[in-house]
Parts: sequence; C-alpha cells; structure tokens
Amino acid sequence: MKMKHLWFFSIIIIFLPVSIYAADLSDFYYGYSGFAENSLFSDPNTGRTLFPTLLVPMGGMYEGMGTAYTAVAEGSGFLEANPAGSSQLTYTELSFHHNNWIADSSLEGVVYTIRDGNFGMGFGGKFLYLPFTEFNSWGERDSRGYVSETIATLNASYNFLSSYYFHGISVGANLKLAYRHIPASIYPGQSIATGLADVGALTRFNFLKFYSSRERNFSLGTVVKNLGLPYDDEPMPTVAVAGFAYSPFRPLLLSFDFNYPVAIGLPPEQWEKWYIASGMQLQFTNFFSVHTGFTHRGANPRFSLGSNIELDYIDLILNYTLDLTTQVSSADRFSIEAKMNLGDRGRAELRQQIDEYYIEGLEAYAQGELKRAIDYWEAALSLDPTFEPATENMVVARNSLRLQEDMESLNKVE
Repeated sequence: MKMKHLWFFSIIIIFLPVSIYAADLSDFYYGYSGFAENSLFSDPNTGRTLFPTLLVPMGGMYEGMGTAYTAVAEGSGFLEANPAGSSQLTYTELSFHHNNWIADSSLEGVVYTIRDGNFGMGFGGKFLYLPFTEFNSWGERDSRGYVSETIATLNASYNFLSSYYFHGISVGANLKLAYRHIPASIYPGQSIATGLADVGALTRFNFLKFYSSRERNFSLGTVVKNLGLPYDDEPMPTVAVAGFAYSPFRPLLLSFDFNYPVAIGLPPEQWEKWYIASGMQLQFTNFFSVHTGFTHRGANPRFSLGSNIELDYIDLILNYTLDLTTQVSSADRFSIEAKMNLGDRGRAELRQQIDEYYIEGLEAYAQGELKRAIDYWEAALSLDPTFEPATENMVVARNSLRLQEDMESLNKVE
C-alpha cells in the first residue's frame, strides 16, 4: 500500500469518531425516540425473550448497515444475517470482532469461513460479558462477578443451479449452542444452555443495472433466525426476515430488511411487533468506503455509521451506533472488525485461465480457424462446464464447420 493511503487510513480512524461527536446527534436522536415512543411503533412486548445476545450484532458491515444484511450476506456478517451466504463468498476469511457495548460490558467475536465450489461452511462464536456487583440493604458489597452469554455457531450452505447466466439459489443453516452463565454467588441455579438453529436462502441476479460487471447487482434473501423451543416458559428471540439489496451504480449499495418476530410458546398478542431495517454503502476508492444504517424497532430506533478500510490482506471496519443504550459522552457503542483475507482457493486464477481460452477461441474463429477455436472452447469447458458462452459459440462453430465440409465435398464431386 502507498504511504498516502496509510496516511488517509490514519486520518479516517482518528477523525471519524470525532466527527460523530461534533455532530451532536444526541439531541436529534432523543427527540426522535420520544416521537417513536408515542407512535404506532411503540411496543410493550420488546425484550420478552431469552438470550438478547442473539440480537446484538458483533460488528462489521452487518452492524454498520443497520442489520439490513439478509440479502447482502457478504464477509463474516453472513453468519448472523443469512446462513446461505457462505456458499457465495469470494474469499476464505478469518475475522475478529470487538464491540464496546453498554457501560463496562463488551462483546467479542470470531468467525472463520471457507468455500469449496458451491459448498460453503463457517464457524463462529461471540461472547458477551457484563460486570455485576451485588449490595446488601446496608450498602455493603455482598458479591461481584460477571454475567455472560456465549453463542457458538456451526454453518453450512450449498448453491444450487449455479451457471454462467444464473448465480444459483443458495440454501444454508446454522446450528447454535447458547449458554448463559450467572455465578452462584450472584444468583444460584440461573445458568442455562440450549440449542437453536437458523435456516436461510439467497439468490442474486441483474435488475435495472446501469454498469458493466460480472457481479449481479440485485439480491433477495430470506431467513428464520434463532429457532428454538422455550426454556422454562420463556421464548427464544425467533425472527423471520425477508430482504433485498440493490446496486444501481457500481459505488452504491442499498439494502432493506423486514423483520417479523415470533415468540414460540406465547400467544400472538404477546409477540413483538414487526420492525424494519435499512442500510447503505458508498465506495469512494478501491480501498475505502463508508456505510450507514437505520433500524426502527419498538421505541428504540438505532442509527449506525462506519467506514471500511481495505488493506492488502486485511480489512478494518469501524462502526459507531446510537440508540437508547448509548452514552454519547463515552466510548460506548464503538465496534471494530479485523477481517483477514486468506485467499480464494485459486478461483480467480481459474476464471482468468477460462477467459484466456475463451478469447483465444474468439480470435481463432475470427481468423476462420474453426477447429482451433473449438479446441480452445473445449479447454475452457473442461475447466468450467457451466461456462455457457463457450458452449454457445461451439454450436455455431461446429455448424459452420459442417457447412464448410459439405461445400468442400460438393466441390470434389463436381
């Protein structure tokens, strides 16, 4: 990386938080949340489920785009957004997350993902701990410790019907183990462990695309997250989500999610209300982009703002989130993700070789060397049988070759 890029990176890291504070978003936010509390968005059922950690983002683009990530599902954020995303990832990645959450609490996370052809898989975990001190009626400290929640996730997905013209339909699932630890000195018998699951689907295609690229610019995703049976009559935070993502121009990505909570074990009138999330990413250079998001859930709207700095082999994603749990005068609600690019298992090199064979075939065809053109396109198809442009051109070349041979045979008869 050039030195000027490093300077630019340093300036962004230092001044992004400062610019957020200087904007004094708190007055606007608390005014808006007051409006939401007295509007149809007010929801008395918010927070009636177990394991709130399942709904707290680790960080990264998933958090920075306001959790409107079901149809984006790129990078490590797919693990929390849509389990179908692992079979469409470009790179093998290892990500580390730190989220400076409320007061003295924080959330740490790690995600590893890898893809082999149309099969993707991943492993991840996040750990939330909250310091806790108990005082007696005389104001003396009786005990202290940490209340923690740990979520371990195993992911697998597969991309069906993938071809050159159709990106395929990915289907995936997460299996989760959730554990809440409350020290016996604080409250005995309250630690619990349970299993949950996510299931999701994802597809990408071109729609109203105003630029040239192999990447599809429109995607649809759906997922049911945190499926699990109630524990001691308390439901899990199950939610059904449908979303889309659209890139009308290369630098801009827009996303939207509709969330419908389902509290299994409770009557529908006690379920949390539906809520929405939206996000945006804007690419300024090939190594720097900014993103923002908005989530309207109950009477606690959430705003997020962040930046993504792409270095040679590592990406750094910095976010700031503002909601009712934020202390604007402190360093609460900052998160950072360090994402390491571990390669693409030779996929880019393979695609380059296929393209070279294909172009060589076009040049041979233009020169009238039909057999040589067919040989090049067969070589391309041996590397990727789904490369349909080579198949289509081979049909034309073989028909032309047969016609040429028929004409030559007629000339010999004469």
